[in-house]
Amino acid sequence: MVIANIVALIIVLIGAINWGLIGIFNLNLVTTIFGVASVVTTIVYILVFLSAIWLIIALCTERGRISFRR
Repeated sequence: MVIANIVALIIVLIGAINWGLIGIFNLNLVTTIFGVASVVTTIVYILVFLSAIWLIIALCTERGRISFRR
């Protein structure tokens, strides 16, 4: 579970950085790298979504904190 939480956190942080770039510079880094409406772009967005859901569930099941320790 620890590794899954760390991977999910990294993916969510990448998504947050992308949204920050969109808000500040109007630059969507995911579509710049992978292209608009490509399959890879869709997969990246789905992975960010699933990672966020994973962290929400982990937060609710770990007594109010995300566990990175065993």
